[in-house]
Amino acid sequence: MAAHDTGSEGRRAGFDRTGRVHRRGSVFLVLFIAFVLIGASASLVMLGQERAQPAILFFLAALATIGIFSLFGVAAGILRTGGDEGRPLLKSVLDSAGNGVLVTDSSGRVVYANAAYLDLIGAADDKDVRPIERVFIGDPDVSESIYRLLKAAREGRRLREEVRVPGAKSGAAREPARWLQLLVRPLDDKSDLTVWSITDVTRDRERHENIFQELQHAVDYLDHAPAGFFSVDAQGEVVYLNATLAGWLDHDLAQVGSGGLKLTDIVAGEGAVLLTTLNATAGEVKTEVIDLDLKTRTGKPVPVRLFHKVAFGADGVPGISRTLVLNRGREEGAAGDPQRAAEVRFMRFFHNTPMAIATVDKTGRIARDNPRFARAFEDALKDGERSILRVVAERDRGALEAAIRKAAEGQSDIVPVEASLVGGGERWATFFVSAVDEEDRDSEAAIIYALETTAQRTLENRINQQQKMESVGQLAGGIAHDFNNVLSAIMMATDFLLNAHKPTDPSFSDIMQIKQNANRAAALVRQLLAFSRKQTLRPQVLDLNETLNDLTMLLKRLIGEKVSLVPALSRDLWPVKADLSQFEQVIVNLAVNARDAMPDGGKLTVHTANVPASEAHGYAYKGMPDADYVLIEVGDTGTGIPKDIIDKIFEPFFSTKEVGKGTGLGLSTVYGIVKQTGGYVYVESKAGETTFRIFLPRHMPGAEEGIPKVTDAPAIAGAVSQVDKAVRAVSTDLTGQGRILLVEDEEGLRALNARGLSSRGYTVLEASNGVEAIEVLEREGAVDLVVSDVVMPEMDGPTLLKELRQRDPKIRVIFVSGYAEEAFQKNLPQGEQYAFLAKPFTLKQLVAAVKETMTA
Repeated sequence: MAAHDTGSEGRRAGFDRTGRVHRRGSVFLVLFIAFVLIGASASLVMLGQERAQPAILFFLAALATIGIFSLFGVAAGILRTGGDEGRPLLKSVLDSAGNGVLVTDSSGRVVYANAAYLDLIGAADDKDVRPIERVFIGDPDVSESIYRLLKAAREGRRLREEVRVPGAKSGAAREPARWLQLLVRPLDDKSDLTVWSITDVTRDRERHENIFQELQHAVDYLDHAPAGFFSVDAQGEVVYLNATLAGWLDHDLAQVGSGGLKLTDIVAGEGAVLLTTLNATAGEVKTEVIDLDLKTRTGKPVPVRLFHKVAFGADGVPGISRTLVLNRGREEGAAGDPQRAAEVRFMRFFHNTPMAIATVDKTGRIARDNPRFARAFEDALKDGERSILRVVAERDRGALEAAIRKAAEGQSDIVPVEASLVGGGERWATFFVSAVDEEDRDSEAAIIYALETTAQRTLENRINQQQKMESVGQLAGGIAHDFNNVLSAIMMATDFLLNAHKPTDPSFSDIMQIKQNANRAAALVRQLLAFSRKQTLRPQVLDLNETLNDLTMLLKRLIGEKVSLVPALSRDLWPVKADLSQFEQVIVNLAVNARDAMPDGGKLTVHTANVPASEAHGYAYKGMPDADYVLIEVGDTGTGIPKDIIDKIFEPFFSTKEVGKGTGLGLSTVYGIVKQTGGYVYVESKAGETTFRIFLPRHMPGAEEGIPKVTDAPAIAGAVSQVDKAVRAVSTDLTGQGRILLVEDEEGLRALNARGLSSRGYTVLEASNGVEAIEVLEREGAVDLVVSDVVMPEMDGPTLLKELRQRDPKIRVIFVSGYAEEAFQKNLPQGEQYAFLAKPFTLKQLVAAVKETMTA
C-alpha cells in the first residue's frame, strides 16, 4: 500500500459509480413507459372507431391525472427528479474530506471512494480502486482487525480499529510504518450500503507516545526522587508509594494499590488519625504540615515531616491525598544536629503520650493536636469547625471558655475543668489549660491537656454506691440488733401475760394484739437484717424449677386476676445452694412489686436458664465475674422505673408508693438475700417493660461455695439442727432441771429470760457480760448450760466461750443474738460446738432450745 502526493497537481477526483447506477435506472423506466404507450396505441387501433373513442378519452384522462399528481409530488418533495440524485454539495464535501471514505454494497463491491481513500491505498486510477480487505491482504498484523471489521459490516454494527501498517519499500530503504484508524458503519437503516472511514493517526500516536515517554520519565524521577511520596484514599488504603519511600520503609511495591497496604501499616502508633480527620469545607483543597513517625515493615520508627494535601469534593468527601515525605532522620546534618534530635524527641513524646493534647486560639479553634486527641474526639469534630468547645456538652462550655480566656491573658494556675462530653453515652473528661509564650498567643492562645475520666467516674460512682449500701446496711443491722432486744423483751412479756390470763379474760385479746404486732415488727427487723446480710441462712441444694412450681398457686393469689402469670422454665436447670424460705421471699417480693406496677393488669413472666461462664461475659454487668450461674428473670409489663430513681430502688425504706402502702424494704430485702447467697441482682427498665435478673452461683456437688453458711463444721450443723428441731417441735413437757448461767447485757431482757427459765424448773444464775460470768462461775461453781448474748461490753460471747472451754471443754453453750451467726462465727475456732438461737424469740422457743441442748 503506497501513498501518492497530489499536492502539486491539484486534488484528484474520486471514484463514483453512483451516477451511472442512477442513470441506468432512469433509461429502463423510460423504455418501460414507451412499451406501455405503444401497446396501448396498438390496442386502440384494433378497436373500432366508435369503440375506441371512449377508451382514448379514458386513457388520456388517466395520463393527465398521473401527470398532475407527479407534479404535486415533485413540488412537495415526495418524488425526486433525476436532477438531485448526484447531490453535488454532499459529494463535494466527501471528495474534499481529509480522511478516506469508502462506500460498499452488500456484496462488498465499491460504490464510492473519495480522493483521500485513493491516496491512502495508492490507487493509480479508477480501475485500481479496491475494497478494504483487498488493500491489506497478506498483512498478518492487520488481518485480524480486518476480519472483525468485515464481520461487523455484515451484522450492520459500528466498529473501530487501529492498525499498524508497515511502510512501503523505496529502493533499499523502507518508509516509516503508519497507524491507521478504520471505522465501519451502516449508511442507514433502509440501505444495504456500508460506509468505511480510514484516517491516518500516525502523528497522534507519535504524540501520545511522546507524552507517555515523558510521563514515564516523570514517574521514574518521582520514584527515585530524594523525597518520599504516597497517596491514600478515603478508606485508608495506600494507592501509591514511590520507590524511595518503599525503600525507607522496607515495603514491597507490589502490595500498593491492591488493597494489601493500609495507612496504618506505614504510620506508627495512632498517627494515622491525624491524616484521616482533616476538616474542610466542600470543594476546598487543604494542606497540612505534620511531623510524625512512619514505621518500617519490622516496626522500626522513621521520623518524617509530611506535606499532606487533600482535595475535598463538592459533597465534602475527601479525595485521594498527595503527600510529600521528608525523612528527618536522613536529612543532611540531622545526625549531629542536637536541635533536630530534640525536635524528633518532642514529636515522639507529643504523639505517643497517653494524654490528649491540643493547642487552641482565643476562640477555642484547634490549631494543632496529637493523635490521642484526634482519636478521642473524632466523632465530635468530624463535621464543621474544629473547635474544642464542640467536644464539650453545652452546660460545661462556659467553664472551658473562661479557662481559655484566662490562658490567653497570660494567667497561670488555671483550675482544671471537669466537663461532660458530647456524643452517645455518659462520657467525662478533665481539661488542664495552660498559657503559651506571649508572642505566639495570636495563633495559639492555650495548650489544653484532656484526660478522659469516664472509667474513673464510673468506678467512683460504683464504689460510692457500694459504700452507701454498706453504710446503710451497717446502720440497718445495728438498728435491727437493738430492736431485737426490745422485741425479745416485749414477746417474752406477752408470753407471761398470756400464761396469766385466760382466753375469756377481757384483756386477753389486747395482749394477743400486742404479740401480733411484735411479730410484725420482728418480720420488719428480719428484712433489715436481710438487706444488711446479717441474717442467719440455712442453705440447701435446690432445684429452682421445682421451687417456682411450688410457688405458682401462691403467686397467682398474690398478683390477682388482672395479672397473668407466664412461667418459662428451662429444662435441665443446674442446682443452686440457697435458703429455701429466703429464695421464696425474693420471688414473692418481686411479684408484689410487679403487681403494684400494673394497676390495670398485665403480664408477669418468670424465666429460668443456665448461664455458662462463656455467656456470662455477654451480659456486661459490672461487678459480676465470669462463672456458671443459674438465671432467674422476673419481668412485668408495668409502668417501668424512671431513670432518675433506678439506682436507689435497692436502698432500704426507699419507696415510690403512697404513705402507708409500703415499707420500702421489699427490694432491699431481695438485694440482701441475693448478695448473702453469693449471687447478683440487676434491673433493666423502660416504659412498659421491667426485668429483674438474679444470677445465683451454680452448685457443684463436693465443691465449696463462696456463700456464707452455718454448716461449715459438722458439729455446728448438728447443734443447729437440734435447735431447729427443738424450736419446731410441739412438746407437752418443756420443764427441766439444771443450773443455767444466763449472760445478757440488757437487764430487762435478762430478767424476763431468767424468769421464764425459772418457771420451767431451772436454776438460773445471771451475769451482765463475760467478765461477770467468769466471776459467777468462780463463785458459784460449775453449771450445766451457758445461755449467752454475743455482743456485750468488756467481754463478748466468743471470748467468753474460749474462757469457758479452758475451764470445762465439755460445757454446753447456746448463743443468742440479733445478728446473723456468720457475724461472729469467724471469731471462733474451727469446729467449735455450740447452739444458736436468733433474736427475737418467744418463751416457748427459749425453753425448747434449752431442753433440747441439755438432753442432747
